[in-house]
Amino acid sequence: MFEGVFSGGVVKKALDREVVRIVVHDLRNFTTDKHRQVDDRPFGGLEGMVLKPEPVFRAVEAVRQDGGSKVYLLSPQGRTLDAGLARELAAEQQVVLICGRYEGVDERVAEHLADGEISIGDYVLSGGELAAAVVVDAVARFVPGVVGNEGSVRNDSFSGGILDYPQYTRPREFRGLKVPAVLFSGDHKKIERWRRKKALEKTARRRPDLVGADTLSPEDRDLLEEIPNERNNE
Repeated sequence: MFEGVFSGGVVKKALDREVVRIVVHDLRNFTTDKHRQVDDRPFGGLEGMVLKPEPVFRAVEAVRQDGGSKVYLLSPQGRTLDAGLARELAAEQQVVLICGRYEGVDERVAEHLADGEISIGDYVLSGGELAAAVVVDAVARFVPGVVGNEGSVRNDSFSGGILDYPQYTRPREFRGLKVPAVLFSGDHKKIERWRRKKALEKTARRRPDLVGADTLSPEDRDLLEEIPNERNNE
């Protein structure tokens, strides 16, 4: 499942340059029975199967480096992945991600082995592999040297706490739709102000939870107050 995800894009380039290192471990390699069983029926009589604690503990203990490593279980019950968490993980020497399957993982893994749980959203996947791939891609972008232009990472949506500003490229006019004239003004301060205002406008419209009065600077609040007046004058 991971081969296709990590065979292209910035992660593949980072792997080729050895800026990051990714190793996938099969839990069945850490079993001791002849059937290489990693799951079993849950106590209490419910349906489905639960990943057993033994192979998970053995796997993590075998691959975890001494010091400087964090272990996280992919789970819909975990801390939601965002730019802040991705930046935190990028600063770690080693991050071990445990991918759940079936009806989940024995709770002793979450309580006594993992340093925390990570969720990529309020929904359930058939396994943690896809979630792990999302985490790897998001985290890798914050590792120095992975993205060629690190300024693009600083300007990504959520990096500054709000959504990104609108982007335009050639042609200047397409089917009567024109690129805003301010982008051709050559006035960098005016362009920067326009971008910030548009980013705030987009965030207020699509993610109002990100633009609370206690999260914005006085300058940003002033820019937001200008937007309704501008709409009325259009």
